Parts: sequence; structure tokens; C-alpha cells
Amino acid sequence: MFGILRPCRHRLSPTLRTSWMAHLCGLCLALRDENGQLARTATNYDGLVISALVEAQSPAVGGRRLAGPCPLRGMRAATVARGDGAKLAAAVSLVLASAKVRDHVDDRDGAFGRRPVAGVARRVAARWAVQGERTGERVGFATAVLLDAVGRQGEVESALVTGSSVLLATEPAETATAAAFAHTALITGRRGNEAPLREAGRLFGRVAHLLDAVEDQDADRAAGAWNPLTATGTTRAEARRLCDDAVLGVRLALKEAEFDDDGLVHALLAHELGAAVRRTFGHVEATGPRGPQGPPPGWQAPQAPPPGWQPPRPEGPGGPRRPKDEGPGWGKQRGWAGGCAAATFLCCTCQYCCADPYHDPWTGEPKQGWCHNCDCSGCDCDCNCDCCCDGCCCDCG
Repeated sequence: MFGILRPCRHRLSPTLRTSWMAHLCGLCLALRDENGQLARTATNYDGLVISALVEAQSPAVGGRRLAGPCPLRGMRAATVARGDGAKLAAAVSLVLASAKVRDHVDDRDGAFGRRPVAGVARRVAARWAVQGERTGERVGFATAVLLDAVGRQGEVESALVTGSSVLLATEPAETATAAAFAHTALITGRRGNEAPLREAGRLFGRVAHLLDAVEDQDADRAAGAWNPLTATGTTRAEARRLCDDAVLGVRLALKEAEFDDDGLVHALLAHELGAAVRRTFGHVEATGPRGPQGPPPGWQAPQAPPPGWQPPRPEGPGGPRRPKDEGPGWGKQRGWAGGCAAATFLCCTCQYCCADPYHDPWTGEPKQGWCHNCDCSGCDCDCNCDCCCDGCCCDCG
């Protein structure tokens, strides 16, 4: 899975964590139901924001359903999102994944530079574009605006020279995400939300494009590949300023929209988007060369919790109590044989070391993978209002 919004489960309350997983699994299953098993590989963390926006504006749209056991959930059942929100998220995810695959092929990145792999990848990308268009039509969304934006990317990039604004390179991504965000208002009949959500989507696309450029800049420079920051001579300090301004713009745009329940949307777009910016630039500063773009004096990398650390569970008379909204299956003990079978699968698929979270094969309790580098350090609210979300007080309204 890919995407810039990867909330650490220690930053989300049990309710929001369950809701986030419901939209993630709902997106994955919508991709499967609409387009087959291979399409599930297009699942990404950012796409579920579309589904969350639809639900936040109208709880009556779509709803939830109980899905059967899945290997990625430790063979546990779960409540997942369904309906037009999940379908719209699936359409957007497929089209953007198609564009990403074609971009890798055109740049001959890694294995994509080999002729047999490139040929297969092009066919998959073309198939996903068609499937995404078909899925989008079912919810009244014309994916042509996405395909047009993606098609213009190469032309825009070829015109950039040193001194050009890097925002010229981000414009196609901004246009695509703006259209997707705005359509969530049309699906739910909240036409008054169309303009602010279009603005939020435009700025979200800007942040996503810039963060991708920052993460890839050193590798692109070493490989001689094109990078918008390098091509325009944009410093990382300037890229950080543009990202911070865009995050603030997203928060202001969300304040202008009306929601029935914006808890998850607020957590993802008001908090996790800012966390993604800090994570990306912090990682680059920590691992990149020192100098004008190195870490400032006294800067320290965020400290991860020790291996195996788990947040304390509320205690009841009979031991740990099942938290509210933890999801189906938590606390339900599996038998020896069933637990061992699930544990074997988790081990063979590397979930014990890499997943965040994986679910304990015997109890279903979510746990962090052994080598997953958690970037949270407690509450990281940083806006300006009087509300409490995720168990700590923030000020973003």
C-alpha cells in the first residue's frame, strides 16, 4: 500500500482507528468486487479519504457491512465501509495507480526498465484506467478529468526550467484531487461543500506531489532521473514552506464545509497531513547530507517506542477490558490449532515484522510489527482551537 496519510495507531482513538480501518478495508473490497483481485493492489491510504469524506457529509450514504475473515486482518471479520463513497474511492485509486505504473515504466525505474516487465505493466495500467472509468461512471464521476491531468503531466514537466515555479509541476495533481474531493459533495447532495472541498483537494494534491518529490530527490539525482525540485532549483526549505502553507489551507477550507460527523476527516486532513509533512522532511534531514538542507542545530529525530510497546488497556474485574469500537473479534480467544494456523500465515507474509498493525492470531488484538518504525511521540496536535480529539486536546476546531 502507498500514500502519504499513514496514521500511527497510537495517535488515533479506538473509535477513529476502527473507522479508518473500515474505510481502508472497504476501499480494498470495493476494488475487488468491481474489478477483480488484482485491482486490490491499487489500494492506498490516501484513497480512503474520499470514502471518509462521503460518509462525513451524509451517514445515510452507503453505511457499513460485516466482511468475512481476511489474511491481512489476521483472519478476523471486520465492519467495513460500502456504497458510493467506497466506489468513488476505488475509481480514483485505480486511475491514479494506473498513472503511477505508467510513470514508473516511462522512467524505467528498477524492474520496470526490463522489457517484459514494462510490457506487462503497461497492459495492467491500461486495464486499470478503463476499470476506473467504468467504476466512476457508476457514481456519476467522469474520470476523464483525472486522465487529462495525468496526460498533461509529461508536457508540463518538459517545459520546466531552473527558476520556474515548482507549483507548475504540481498543477495536474492538484486538479485531479480537487475534482475527486469536490465530487464527494455532489454525491451527498451538499453542493455548498463543493467549493471548499475542491480547494482542500487542490492543496492536498500539492502536498502529496511535493512530498513525493522530496522523498525521491536524492535517488532521482543519483539515477539521473527527472525531479521537480531539482529541475526548478527549488530548495527543500521552500518546499517545506509550500507544504506548511498548503496544510493550513486545507484546515481553513474544511472549516468552511459542513459535516455530520467530521471526526475521521479532521484527524486525517487536519492532523495526519501535517504529520506526513513533518515525517517526510524530518526523515530527509536525518538521513540526507548536512549543510544548507541538513537538520538545524539541536534537531533530534523523533524517538520511537521500544520494541513490543503497547498502549495500556483499561482494566476490568476480569482483566483487560475490550475497548469500545475495537472491532469484531477482539478479545475472542482462538483455539490452539486455529491460532497456530493464523500465526503461521502472519509469519509467512512478514506481517509480524512489517505490518502496522497486525492482529494477534489468538486474541485479535492489534499490535505493531517488530521492525515498524513508529514516528509518533504522543499527542501531536498543532492547530488553533478548543477541541479534544484522539484522547488529547488540540486547537484546530
